Amino acid sequence: MKTFKLLKVLTATLVMSVSLTQAIAAQTPTIQVSRNLPSDPLVVNGTSNTTVTSNCGNISSTPNHVIRVTEALPYLRVTAKGTGKPTLLIDGPGGRFCVIAESSTNNEAELSGYWPTGNYSVSVGNISQREYNYTIEISQQRPKK
Repeated sequence: MKTFKLLKVLTATLVMSVSLTQAIAAQTPTIQVSRNLPSDPLVVNGTSNTTVTSNCGNISSTPNHVIRVTEALPYLRVTAKGTGKPTLLIDGPGGRFCVIAESSTNNEAELSGYWPTGNYSVSVGNISQREYNYTIEISQQRPKK
């Protein structure tokens, strides 16, 4: 009997967790990316919400954006630009990556390389606890040297 009650509680918890995750994902703006971007770079603006202190700076408790890669991309570059010292936390099928802007990169946090198909949660934060406006640029072009 105790096992049945425990199973009932675990099932209810799992259902609530999935529902909450889907509700958060539904509220997060999704950017769909394939081999043919409508413009390159694709530009998205926002404001960092620095409510959670993490090892990737101060970020929001939920992602700012979701990038949905609909087909594997041999090269994709995501750059977060802003005032302060922006951070970029990307969590997806390839792993979880944190990039912190350096002074030498004009306060840009950037992650580039091969991106497999899937959904990537993107959190733009800052080293300081202040909120800043930011711009994300998504490009399939390699930077010119």
